[in-house]
Amino acid sequence: MTSRPNGEPLVRLSGVDKWFGELHVLQDIDLSIDRGEVVVVIGPSGSGKSTLCRAINRLEPIDKGEITIDGARLPDEGKELARLRADVGMVFQSFNLFAHKTVLENVALGPVKVRKKSKAEAEGRARELLERVGVASQADKYPAQLSGGQQQRVAIARALAMEPKVMLFDEPTSALDPEMINEVLDVMVGLAKDGMTMVVVTHEMGFARRAANRVVFMDGGRIVETAEPETFFTSPQSDRAKDFLSKILTH
Repeated sequence: MTSRPNGEPLVRLSGVDKWFGELHVLQDIDLSIDRGEVVVVIGPSGSGKSTLCRAINRLEPIDKGEITIDGARLPDEGKELARLRADVGMVFQSFNLFAHKTVLENVALGPVKVRKKSKAEAEGRARELLERVGVASQADKYPAQLSGGQQQRVAIARALAMEPKVMLFDEPTSALDPEMINEVLDVMVGLAKDGMTMVVVTHEMGFARRAANRVVFMDGGRIVETAEPETFFTSPQSDRAKDFLSKILTH
């Protein structure tokens, strides 16, 4: 796990609170993520996992606290936010690809528009990334012609094309048929091995065991427990984590 000499984490959340009306969905969240670290966030539905993930690039504004990425505080809006957001790749449950653009165009668009790359350079890089996620042969097709697993891998390539400092994955396999889940998780494991900093909200405990440096367990809007995967899965400390694991690991 590499970090800068001064040990400054790449992502830091300090005292973060978020309400949806009366519902306190994030409660005093403190979390630091180092460069090259893979943090998997798990917990029951409604525990605040996705909100935490979406707060990191301010898709969800926070009510209190501070979030910094690479030492820079997340601005509230405007060009600065757009610039910082470009450093944070995001992959959702739904693939959010542009239906009227080819796979290649989907991946090359951001670098041209935001990073001001030439079309030729962006398309060359896009082809490399499509190769990396295993869908190079689909470059000239439209998203609707691809399976869900292929579309999600294109979405990962699209996020990577922006050369992000950190990648956020919000339940990236939950909308997929079971046989497609592994093809997406395998790409993610590869990214983790290559040293990409990742925050992954998932129900896939096998992925957490294989790829995470750290598991963060959330319940009721709080971080209840954080540990290395082996420790967490074999000897969770809190009753809530024990209860959660007993329900999901027995099936």
